[in-house]
Amino acid sequence: MKKNLRTLLLIFGSSVIFNAYCQDVHFSFAEYSNMNLNPALAGANSPMQGVINYRNQWSSVGEPFQTIAASFDGRFNENKRNKSGIFAGGISFYNDQAGDIRVSTSSVNLNLAYHLLINDNNTIGLGIYGGFGQRSLNAASGKWATQYNNGSYDASINSGEVFSNTNFGFVDAGAGLLYTYNSGGGYMRQNKNTRINAGLAFYHVNQPYFSFISTNTEKLYMRISGFANAEIGIANTSGSILPGVYYHRQGNAQEILLGANYKILMSEGSKVTGFNRPMAFYVGAFGRLKDAFIAKFMFEFDQFMTGVSYDVNMSSLNDVSRARGGVELFLRFNASSGYRSKSRI
Repeated sequence: MKKNLRTLLLIFGSSVIFNAYCQDVHFSFAEYSNMNLNPALAGANSPMQGVINYRNQWSSVGEPFQTIAASFDGRFNENKRNKSGIFAGGISFYNDQAGDIRVSTSSVNLNLAYHLLINDNNTIGLGIYGGFGQRSLNAASGKWATQYNNGSYDASINSGEVFSNTNFGFVDAGAGLLYTYNSGGGYMRQNKNTRINAGLAFYHVNQPYFSFISTNTEKLYMRISGFANAEIGIANTSGSILPGVYYHRQGNAQEILLGANYKILMSEGSKVTGFNRPMAFYVGAFGRLKDAFIAKFMFEFDQFMTGVSYDVNMSSLNDVSRARGGVELFLRFNASSGYRSKSRI
């Protein structure tokens, strides 16, 4: 029974890929995939940062789905005094490989952002992005419903599948708004810092054509992404709470991710000499509603941070996936960490 269900799922998955409006990739570490979350996050919380993300999922169902993303963003006028705003830019890349027929989607985007400094603690930012994407597939490696004879796969049977184009490119564009609050907050023994981010973004506003079958009717739905997260220091302790909620809607599909991380600051780091480097450990629990429970573990040392998460599938596909949703990794360089940073916002 499970074998038949697995086969049906693979066939259904292939049908969805080609006959429905395609949905974007997602990351459980949404807070550390900033260019995929809101283009206005470029330069919002760091003078300069780079992030690499990797996700592997559905290995128990068939050929695993793998996604890799990388981004780099920074401020153009960080060292300018008496500025009324922050100009920033960034570049991002991702590649997603899906299923047995290796449906590949790649994208490269450029970001521009401006953050208006309302005062020492508050900024409002606007970001835009534009770029180019490409999709491809290897139809010959697929196993199609028409190739099954009495429940058994027969490679000699013609699939009958016809694709107008197995490799094509598209232009993409979008924009986002962001509010950021940073209270400051003193040394480790005080731990009064509070940072809040909240934003709304619109991806694929031009709704590019996105189908291997029809080049005239099927488009990529615009994605609406809203989020709010924070880092709240627990006064006079070494702990902080980092709650977050992330919402995405694309066509008829929606995703809600919410939860919190707990940060333990083991060493604050020297503010002047740099003899001691900041070090922290994080543990988190998130839920993707009607889909998965997500456990997160992160470690931060000086300007570098790395983390691993694991999705435990809790949806109706649990009988097929055997609760194995996916594993995710990230590595981040953040110039605002460590004793070198002089940035307040």
